[in-house]
Amino acid sequence: MGEFKGSKNYVASEELLRAANIAMVLEKPLLIKGEPGTGKTMLAEAIAQAMGKKLVIWNIKSTTKAQDGLYVYERLYDSQFGGQGVDDIEKYVRLGKLGEAFTDEEQVILLIDEIDKADLEFPNDLLWELDRMEFHIPET
Repeated sequence: MGEFKGSKNYVASEELLRAANIAMVLEKPLLIKGEPGTGKTMLAEAIAQAMGKKLVIWNIKSTTKAQDGLYVYERLYDSQFGGQGVDDIEKYVRLGKLGEAFTDEEQVILLIDEIDKADLEFPNDLLWELDRMEFHIPET
């Protein structure tokens, strides 16, 4: 794995470069806090571009639940209206952005944007999954 040294479009402090590189080597999340317009999104874009990695963006709204980022189970509609093959549970599971990032064959850069808009429990609800970098889908 290479080292992120900034890019022509993004100049970062030594401390920020060190933190980003440590997170990538350890394959752990990196929390970047700052006021709007300070370049948090640009940092994720610059890292993804410089490292040749896919950028996955999960835009958070006030109604977003942590579960939405992992997966959504959507079987109710077919079972109510007599859809074919309702026994194939896996076809009703749609991965969220976090689920996509965890299951991608290659390491990706995941930006959880505007996390401050979610309810107070949102970050706590994701701690276990982010720490383990995995999750369980009970329906399957």
